[in-house]
Amino acid sequence: MDKGVLGDLKVNRVGFGAKRLLRAGFTAADREGAVRLLRRAVELGVDHIDTAAFYPSVANKAEGPTGFTSLDVANELIREALAPYDDGLVVATKVGPTEHGMARPDQLRGLVEADLRALGRDRLDLVYLRQSGLESVAEHFGVLAELREAGLIRHLGLSSIRPEHLVQAQEIAPVVAVSNRYALDFGRVNDDLVDSCGAAGIAFVPFFALTGEGREAGGVAAHDRVSEVARAHGATPAQVRLAWALSRGPHVLVIPGTSSEAHLLENLAAADLELTPEELARVG
Repeated sequence: MDKGVLGDLKVNRVGFGAKRLLRAGFTAADREGAVRLLRRAVELGVDHIDTAAFYPSVANKAEGPTGFTSLDVANELIREALAPYDDGLVVATKVGPTEHGMARPDQLRGLVEADLRALGRDRLDLVYLRQSGLESVAEHFGVLAELREAGLIRHLGLSSIRPEHLVQAQEIAPVVAVSNRYALDFGRVNDDLVDSCGAAGIAFVPFFALTGEGREAGGVAAHDRVSEVARAHGATPAQVRLAWALSRGPHVLVIPGTSSEAHLLENLAAADLELTPEELARVG
């Protein structure tokens, strides 16, 4: 599998997103299955796990200002499954959203310290500021930069941003990754940001790469041309979607999430799917 970079950290370009490890109403058996899946992912070569304290989450537009209901167990499951952590395993997390909306700058240290405890880490590999509704990220990002200087964080990233946010943050501290919505038929407003990240040596980590406009609802977005290309390769639509995202540049790292080992294997195999220029143009 090809490698990408997160600052000075090399990772496989297909990672694992923890957002869909469990669903609402999960049982003890479901938790055990999630732990087994995490261990299996690492056995299969996954060395980049994307998580957040508010994962897994389910769509619920009536549930508070965040628009989703948090299950608050992903970090706990990751620690149970994988601690003590293998050398080379990168766990990226994000702070910002709370049950009351976007965290204030003075709340960020507490969120980072809670992640350290939940994951059982002395230092977090990568922390994204997941912004919501901010005109400027400077004050929030400045707090995270101070925590980086204090040794609590190794690298910093930004999530759900506009291009001007990246400029604001880069004036404060290095940004190694940007994570925004992006799929072949969704979030294409970020095309220029994907390219500018590549030019600057910044990883771009798309979310909703499989679900597209389905967003939090999950599943794989339907697309006739994607299905046609998938059939031609004996592949699945999910694999074509991931292959398309990876084709956007060597700095693109995908983090598909699942609660199924079969889908995990399917997603990892997408790294070996090569689409022709004609096929990429047809689907994208």
